[in-house]
Amino acid sequence: MSDYKIIHDAIHGSFKFEGPTLKILDTPEMQRLSGIKQLGLGYLVFPGANHTRLEHSLGVGHMAGKMGAALGLSKIEIDTLKIAGMLHDLGHSPFSHTLEYLLHEKTKMDHMDITTKIIKGEIDLLEGYEIEGRERIHEIIEDNGMDIDLICRMILGKTSNKTDIMSVDGNQSYFGEDKNYMVNIISGPLDADQIDYLLRDAHYTGVAHGTIDVYRILNTLKVKNGELMIDKKGVPALEGMLVARALMYSSVYFHKTNRIGELMLSRAVEEIDMDNWLDIYRYNDSELISLLLNSGGYAKEIALRLKYRRLFKKALVMSTEEIQSKPELVEELAQYVDLKRRRRIEREIAEAAGLDSRYVLMDIPDNIAKLSEPRLNKTNVKIVDHGEIHELSRYSPLAKALQLRRVQDWGMMIVTKKDYVERVKKEAQRILIP
Repeated sequence: MSDYKIIHDAIHGSFKFEGPTLKILDTPEMQRLSGIKQLGLGYLVFPGANHTRLEHSLGVGHMAGKMGAALGLSKIEIDTLKIAGMLHDLGHSPFSHTLEYLLHEKTKMDHMDITTKIIKGEIDLLEGYEIEGRERIHEIIEDNGMDIDLICRMILGKTSNKTDIMSVDGNQSYFGEDKNYMVNIISGPLDADQIDYLLRDAHYTGVAHGTIDVYRILNTLKVKNGELMIDKKGVPALEGMLVARALMYSSVYFHKTNRIGELMLSRAVEEIDMDNWLDIYRYNDSELISLLLNSGGYAKEIALRLKYRRLFKKALVMSTEEIQSKPELVEELAQYVDLKRRRRIEREIAEAAGLDSRYVLMDIPDNIAKLSEPRLNKTNVKIVDHGEIHELSRYSPLAKALQLRRVQDWGMMIVTKKDYVERVKKEAQRILIP
C-alpha cells in the first residue's frame, strides 16, 4: 500500500496527498510557506487573518484537482493541476505581497518569475544548507512524467496565441493550443487560485464578501476549443465570484490601515544591508522581523511599531477623482510610481517639515494592485450557450462595470508619525497640489 497523508483543511474539509503530491508537500520549499502569512500584515486589521501561504497553496492544489475532475480530465492532467496549484506561490517573499513592489524594483522579477525559477532548480532557496533526505522539486516532477515547462506556463498564465478566430453570425470560435485549459485553471479569470483565496480570506477575516457558489461553478465548467469556459447556466455563480473579488480587494486587501503597515515594513526592509536581494526569499515572516530587530536603528523601530501596532497615521489622502480634476497633479504623481522618484519627493516633503525622510511615506496604490493581482480587472470568461461561444459581457452588465471599478477609493496617500501629521500635511499640500 502506498504512503499517503490526509490533510484536514478549514475550507475544503479533508483531502488526500499521495505519490507526487505527497513528495511535493514534503519539500522544504513548500514547508517554508507555513511561516508566511497569506494576508501579510492583514492581521493588524483583521485579528483572525493568521492563515498561511501553505494552507492556501494546498487549497489551490485541491481545488484545481476538483476542477480537472469535474471536466473529466485524465489522471496525469489532474495530478499536474494539483502540483501546479500547490507550487504556484513558492516564490512569495515574507509577508506575501507586502514587499512585492520593492523586490520587483530590486530583482526585476515578480513572485511568479521567482516561483518558476525555484521549480526549475535555477534558484535554490536552501543553497548552503544540509537538509536530510531532500528531493528537488524539478526531479519529483520529471520522475513522475509531468511536463515542467507546462507547469511553469500554467503558473505564469501563459496561454498560446489565438491565431485563428472565426466569426459566424456574431458567434466567435476560439482555437488555441490544446492545453490552454490547463493554464486557465491555474491562472486565469476563473481559476482555482482565486476561488481558494476568496473563500479562505473571507473565512479568516470574518468578511462575508468572499462567498462563492463553488459547486455551481464546478458543475458548469466546460472545455471548448482548448479553452476553459463556463456554461450559460453558471453565469450567476461566475458573477458572484467576480463581485466577491472586487469587494474583497476594497474591504480587505487594500484596507488603508493594512496599506500603512505594508508601507512601513517595505521602507524598513530597504534599510537592510542585503548583498543579494534574492536571499530574502529564503526567509519566512518571523525570520525577517528578527533580521529587522537585529539591524537596529530605523529598521528595529519599525519592527517594534508593527509588533505593538503603533502605526503611522494618514497625513494626506486624495481620491482618484480629486487627482484627475487637476491635470498637472496627474502628471506629477505618475512619475512617483518609480520607487526612486517617490523616495525623492518623500525626502523633499520631510525636509520641508524638518523631519527624517524615512518618516514620510507615499502610497500610489494603482500600480501596486496591478503587480500583486494582474487578473484584477479581467472578466473575459467565455460563455457556452447551446454550443455557441460568447463573451460574458453579452449576459452580464456586471462584468463590464467591474472592469471599470477601482479597488481602492484613494489615488494617493501620505503617512507619517502621529506627532508629525499636521506638519507633513501642510508641506505635502504646498509641494504637490498646484
